This record gives sequence, C-alpha cells and structure tokens, in this order.
Amino acid sequence: MKKRNVLLSVLVVLVLIVGAVALLRTSPVSVSAQTGTATATPTASGSLLTDGTVIDQVQSIYRSIYDNVNPSVVNIQVLGTYNYGFYVGAVSSQGSGFVWDTQGHIVTNNHVVKNAYNITVTFSDGTTTTAEVVGTDMQSDLAVIKVDPTGLTLHPVRLGDSQTVKVGDLVIAIGNPYGLAGSMTQGIVSALSRSLTVDSSNPFSSSTYTIPDIIQTDAAVNPGNSGGVLVNTSGEVIGVTSAIQSTTNANAGIAFAIPAHIVERIVPVLIKDGRYKHPSLGLSGITLTANYATEMGLDANTHGVLITRITPGGAADLAGLKETTQQYTRYNRGVIIFGDVITAIDSHPVRTYEDLISYIFNKTEVGQKVELTILRDGKEMSVTATLQSE
Repeated sequence: MKKRNVLLSVLVVLVLIVGAVALLRTSPVSVSAQTGTATATPTASGSLLTDGTVIDQVQSIYRSIYDNVNPSVVNIQVLGTYNYGFYVGAVSSQGSGFVWDTQGHIVTNNHVVKNAYNITVTFSDGTTTTAEVVGTDMQSDLAVIKVDPTGLTLHPVRLGDSQTVKVGDLVIAIGNPYGLAGSMTQGIVSALSRSLTVDSSNPFSSSTYTIPDIIQTDAAVNPGNSGGVLVNTSGEVIGVTSAIQSTTNANAGIAFAIPAHIVERIVPVLIKDGRYKHPSLGLSGITLTANYATEMGLDANTHGVLITRITPGGAADLAGLKETTQQYTRYNRGVIIFGDVITAIDSHPVRTYEDLISYIFNKTEVGQKVELTILRDGKEMSVTATLQSE
C-alpha cells in the first residue's frame, strides 16, 4: 500500500503542481522498484502514456478503488414534509448513503432523511427497494435506515482510522451529486479539526449543535453527495461527506466530512437504541482571541474558550459558570461584561472551542463529572460540572 501512496503522490505532483498536460507531452516517467521514486526522461516521442508508466499504474489504482467502493454506495430518494409554523408542505429530495452491514443497515446524513415518510434506495447495480428509518441523530447529522436484505448482495464498507489522517493525504469522494449516481472525485485533506454547526432547520427553534473533528477537503462535493463516502487510498471510509461552504450552493473547493471515528461510535447505538444521548455542558463559546484577552486584562497569548452563552438549568449553569453579557450606558453605549474563560478540562489544555467540544463529544458520557479550569476576573480556579444530556 505504501507503493500505491507513492504512486498517487507522484500523480498529484505531476498533475496538480507541475502541470500534467505539459509534462505528459514532453517527459515519460519511470519508477524505481527499489526506491519508489519517479524520474522524467525526455524521448523522441515525448509521450508519457506508455505501458508500465506511473500514469497507467495510478489509473489502475483509481479504478480499483472505485470498483471496490462504489457497490457499497447507494442513492437515496426521499419524500418528506416540512413545517413552517402554520404552513405544512411536501418536499422531495435525494442524497447518498453507504452499506453498513449485511443485515441491510445503511448510513446517511440525518438531514437527508429528516421528516421522510417514503425512502427509496437504489444500489449501484440498479436494484431499487424501500427503506425505513432506524435511528437519527441531529447532533452528529447521522442517520441509519434499513432495507430488507432478502435477495440483495450487500457490500459493507471498510472503515479507516480517521484519527491518523493528515493534511495533504489523498482522498476520494463517491456519491450522487445532483442525482448523478456513482460519481467519483478526488482531492486532498485540506484541514483537520474543523467544527460544523448543525441547526434544527426550524425557524421557530434556536437549537444548534456543533460537530467536532470535521475533515475539510477540496474533493468536489455538491448537493446530493450528502451521506456519501470520503475514502483514503486504501479504499477505507475515513469520513461521511456532509456539507459544503459555497455562496452558490455548488462546489467551491471547501467540503466537510464527519470523521469515521465519530461514525463508528454513534451508528451502532443508533441501530440498537434509535437515538444517541450526547453529553453537554450547556454552554456556547468562542476561541479567545488576542484582542479579547487584552481587553480582559490577560496576556495576549492566553488561550482558552470564552463563554458567550449559558443554557438556564444546564450543567454550566448549575456549576456556577458565568457567561459574557452586554450592558448599555445612559448614552446607549454598549459595554461587554466578559464571562469565564475555560483553559482546561480534566487537566487537558483547551486552546480552542473545537478542543472543548471534541473532548466532550469523544471522551465523556451523560452524567459524568468533569473538572474545568477557568479564568474569572484574571484569577484561575477550578469548577466541577456534571454533564447532562443534550
């Protein structure tokens, strides 16, 4: 597999950095079996596309990944309802999903099947069947649906270790953008440890949730890819494609995937119980910036999470933590009254808001007590909070 990674790295260097078109026309490449390194040697024909070249081998690898993974990816068609106050309507949508096991369980995004009353699943071979929702989790934007496995040849995916993924790793996305079944795109991991905010999609609700450890990629992802797979060069699923950042609702080179270690933790519980209980501190916050730190009388290099809002009756509220508020003077000038800054949880340093939510999401359970190290009015102190259910 190391050789495959070397070959794919060579492709990226040739195609994305050097400029593949010009290079293909001028310099063939040979690969050393001993070192795995590539060298370009000019020839009279000036052609790289010859038997045994790097491009042939890389092309074969991509084809192999697609042939192995695509049978696990499905197209999901949904008929559902939406409710905006007094107005109730019907809506049709589509997305992607992937086979989890041979019992007929299929994983997708919660937002793909939310409020669905009819779900149709189409496999890569064209087989179509209906499915029912088994479990949903808005906080992680994951859902499990189930088809009757009788007579079906199901190909469960292989999960990879998303916690060993590095920025620059080559990745491949397979899904159904705009309903174009079995589409494959490739790119790299652009960033790690992003956070993705998920709301209730209800204009009368203020509920929002934040998913930690999100993988950012530049692989082309568009509407319809939601619930599809992001795989590594071994064909292992390292993430579930879930969202894009774009002003046009189309690919802009910024896509987000829920990491496999979160999927692996939540999906079995959804299959068993239909829901997942998330531990919560009952607060919102922002990463402390140098400007805010200075305004608070702290060193500009102080790191932590500034608490901006506390849920009444939540864990943070019961623990006596203080939120940031704004007061107005007689001349209607706003004055910020800064709240507590969380600098550590259970002795684990907290530098960013993502650090805090990642620890709670991955390392704690409902009912667990956590020790928070905080700064209040410039003084360090410890507070114990008992996590509640989200």
